[in-house]
Amino acid sequence: LFLYLPPFHFFFFCIFWLLIPEKEEEAIMARYVSLVFVFMSLLVMPPFCFGGKNIGGYLYPQFYDYSCPKAQEIVNSIVAKAVAKEPRMAASLIRLHFHDCFVKGCDGSILLDGGSGITSEKNSNPNRNSARGFEVIDAIKSALEKECPQKVSCADALALAARDSTVLAGGPSWEVPLGRRDSKSASLSGSNNNIPAPNNTFQTILTKFKLQGLNVVDLVALSGSHTIGNARCTSFRQRLYNQSGNGQPDYSLHASYAAQLRTRCPRSGGDQNLFFLDFQTPTKFDNSYFKNLLASKGLLSSDQVLLTKNGASMELVKQYAENNELFFQQFAKSMVKMGNISPLTGSKGEIRKNCRKMN
Repeated sequence: LFLYLPPFHFFFFCIFWLLIPEKEEEAIMARYVSLVFVFMSLLVMPPFCFGGKNIGGYLYPQFYDYSCPKAQEIVNSIVAKAVAKEPRMAASLIRLHFHDCFVKGCDGSILLDGGSGITSEKNSNPNRNSARGFEVIDAIKSALEKECPQKVSCADALALAARDSTVLAGGPSWEVPLGRRDSKSASLSGSNNNIPAPNNTFQTILTKFKLQGLNVVDLVALSGSHTIGNARCTSFRQRLYNQSGNGQPDYSLHASYAAQLRTRCPRSGGDQNLFFLDFQTPTKFDNSYFKNLLASKGLLSSDQVLLTKNGASMELVKQYAENNELFFQQFAKSMVKMGNISPLTGSKGEIRKNCRKMN
């Protein structure tokens, strides 16, 4: 019974219990021992007592330990197969989690297809023809539903897939706080307006991060995910030919690198041609992305402005370029912080059976 007492009720119960007069020392000692036992039970038992329920709206890594103990193993297995088949998928799944969290919080809204009153975020400017990895999440969800029906949310599956993708590419690991639920809506306008764009100014990008509760340290560290993956010609063409509207290339882009890019990214056409975000180690999660910025060889304008437009971000770029471990540590912290953006918990939202549609 004590395990279900609210904390403040339990506190006053303890006071009352200890104030009752006792004549025998053995009885007093027994009373202390019983209180210690109850207190320790409260510390150890919550995940068991509450099953898969979210305690007080908080996320915690052990959320599925009892309701779906194989959840993380299932996610990791399917992500590993997908990345082994196509290394680029690691970057795609990290990006999918990022684009989910920046729109209405980390609620799996990006996974919803259109129809039944839903205007899909997949058709927004940042996602159209570029967001990918949905089939991997489908496979994960199908396996989870077979193992433990309607226990693990699509939002949590996506958060775990992003972590596992990072590790599989050689990056850091972290404990993923879990317990998110899935939204029953999507926001096309939120996707168009909240996600930083390749040609946004530094201040615009930072403002978009701050609106999500993230700071300049998070901005620089999370941008480091561009150490893997690809970008389309259409995402950076402006830098090659007309960065400031004067018909000139971006002055902050290394001339020989720009010339190399122009061979496959002409003034018109070739919009979908892919280029490595980090040409040095394109499939390895490391700090060479930051070294490229120092050499004026960041692919996107949103990458290079981290070095050229703000003193604090410039110092962070230099630190991460010099110290890979420091970058890894901060990236893990910032991913946890990003994953905590406005999650749906408790009775909010739902646990979708199919990530592409509401139940």
